[in-house]
Amino acid sequence: MNEFFIINNYLKKLVKKNTSSLNLSDDIFFDKKKKIAISVDTYVHGVHFLSINPDRFLKRILRASLSDLYAKGIKPSFYFLSLSINKKIVTTTWLKKLKNILKSEQKKFNITLSGGDIVFSKKLNISITVLGYTKNRPVLRSGSNVNDDIYVTGDVGESYLGLKILKGKYSFGNINKYFLKKYYEPNLSTKFSKYLNAFATSSIDISDGVVQDLQHICSNSRKGAIVDLNLIPVSYITQSLISLKKIKLLNIFSRGDDYKIIFTSGKKNRSKIASIASKTNTKVSKIGYITKKKGIIFRYKKNNIVLDSKNTGYTHNF
Repeated sequence: MNEFFIINNYLKKLVKKNTSSLNLSDDIFFDKKKKIAISVDTYVHGVHFLSINPDRFLKRILRASLSDLYAKGIKPSFYFLSLSINKKIVTTTWLKKLKNILKSEQKKFNITLSGGDIVFSKKLNISITVLGYTKNRPVLRSGSNVNDDIYVTGDVGESYLGLKILKGKYSFGNINKYFLKKYYEPNLSTKFSKYLNAFATSSIDISDGVVQDLQHICSNSRKGAIVDLNLIPVSYITQSLISLKKIKLLNIFSRGDDYKIIFTSGKKNRSKIASIASKTNTKVSKIGYITKKKGIIFRYKKNNIVLDSKNTGYTHNF
């Protein structure tokens, strides 16, 4: 079993006629009358973050939670924090770090802590609920049309390289710090996000990897896609490592934790998207298009390829 099996076979049966649940097929709850969007995420030490030091995980998991709403074209306003902790984890120093980091992030993203819960646990677990208001309907996973372009904001693969450095699997000398920062402090496409409703037909944040998250768009839209991996956006530093054959694009581009936005839009919007990308100083790359035939075809160096399952993203299996 995995998380999707549990949702589809057991939990979806409980939502009944609650349209605000979006049939548990998206990342958010949305009440269209009150214009409220809510997203919930849980993070477990050893699974979602490796260190109990707030400096090494707190910005990343908070931004990951905010990312769900930003990817829908909604600005988060409030968040709720639930902590499962014990005295071996929590000290006054730990709590001061937690407070100071949250204070800094609140200022950066203009959000406010609004509630939560604290319980005893042998293992550090953190749940974050994010709430935002919007005048527009959120851009959902469903909605893409045949021949829509597929876009990605920012660069991908850097967070994964940071994780591999943390685990001692990779080392790139002086530039290790660059990738570690990308892992600890993912850059969210906040300025670009507020324009999504003007052109996007579907959207999702890249949390589990480009392949898996695009598959969510395709399955919910009942469409397929063709993706040119030569167009996958990577930073200059990452491309340099690829050129030096120290890493391979196919091994890093879809491993998750990027928290960029992957979205679809009609061809008529190309100039508008380019203009908004320039206006918001956001890198936006067109990587493929939506097809009528279901399934995703990947092209790399002019050939259609089949990706190894380990390179297609992260899934919680049980």
